[in-house]
Amino acid sequence: MSVDVLLGLQWGDEGKGKIVDVLTPQYNVVARFQGGPNAGHTLEFEGIKHVLHTIPSGIFRDETINVVGNGVVIDPVTLKKEIDALLSMKVPVSERLFISRKANLILPTHRLLDAASEALKGADKIGSTLRGIGPTYMDKTGRNGLRVGDLESKDFNNRYEKLKLKHTELLRSMNYPMTALADLETDFFAAIDFMRTLNLVDSEHLINKFIQSHRTILAEGAQGSLLDIDFGSYPFVTSSNTITAGACTGLGVAPRHIKKVYGIFKAYCTRVGSGPFPTELNDEIGAQIREEGREFGATTGRARRCGWLDLVQLKYAIMVNGVTELCMMKADVLSIFSDIYLCESYEIDGKLVDRFPYDINKAEIKPKWTHFKGWKSDLTSLTRYEDAPEALKDYVRYLEKVLEIPITMVSVGPDRAQTLLK
Repeated sequence: MSVDVLLGLQWGDEGKGKIVDVLTPQYNVVARFQGGPNAGHTLEFEGIKHVLHTIPSGIFRDETINVVGNGVVIDPVTLKKEIDALLSMKVPVSERLFISRKANLILPTHRLLDAASEALKGADKIGSTLRGIGPTYMDKTGRNGLRVGDLESKDFNNRYEKLKLKHTELLRSMNYPMTALADLETDFFAAIDFMRTLNLVDSEHLINKFIQSHRTILAEGAQGSLLDIDFGSYPFVTSSNTITAGACTGLGVAPRHIKKVYGIFKAYCTRVGSGPFPTELNDEIGAQIREEGREFGATTGRARRCGWLDLVQLKYAIMVNGVTELCMMKADVLSIFSDIYLCESYEIDGKLVDRFPYDINKAEIKPKWTHFKGWKSDLTSLTRYEDAPEALKDYVRYLEKVLEIPITMVSVGPDRAQTLLK
């Protein structure tokens, strides 16, 4: 049996959690393969909004196994809060959740180092969520990190103190205060004790056992393709591989097992924090998109930057991911506009460019716009794509033609029921 991958094609916040929730009845297993608690996957059903940061979005579905893979970095405090919230809703977490022993742990000092590093950058800061993600991945690649499996070791506390000492020396050299550390450690060790009661597994063996036994598996990505450490708008990126290839290294899955790749994108673009954004609208239209789309971070609460859809960026993300089908989110948000635009090429130094450039951070980019008539119609009560306004269908047909990939789902609202299958 194969593994299907679902990931975001923009700068994150595309609506991946909702589509995972919609697709989960087709899968026996949902597995997170990278990222950390900077992810905020929002699901809404039965009038209740749920935000998940570490736990896969299949946790609410009966008989679905959820795996946190080795490519994820875990903040024990955030994880405990998530699980406590799920338990209060009578979700049987112990039956559904399995955590990789090879996943790295976010320590309290990782969070302090994240804040210290961002503070030193001043105006050049990258817009970190300050959750310790970057420093944890740095320790992972530097072969210093603590992993979930270390919780089962008798000398865990010694290993912790050794890494903490390294971190505190760095913090002192950066003149960053450590007054919050004691309180952070109190919560951390309480959460560590809690984590020891969970299902800690060798996830690569578990996933491959599921493949051999013909279980259906969905690999769930976090953040977005343009935040990938290699292929994103570096250095304004996250610290992991957010593209399809990351599912192989983040779960221990051979490339030959990857089959479908679901690419999720909004009908427009958003970005949180610093970094290039060629189609950003710093005007009333951008503000209208933000308000209508409730574009505020599920994890940070930060206002998102908004702009029209960028096909140069989208085609690039489709290419590096090997996308096989597309899901367009938040079509309902654009219902307020009589005129809609999308960008099909950039003008850089007087030349038209239709390839995503290496020097996107420095280039003076002028988007070249294509105009569409808006649908100016409430989409939120639609239950069939066939009943959608013709102007929306024209928009979708044009995107399919240019992107050369079918759009199989169109989201017209936040609830799982507000998803039109094409």
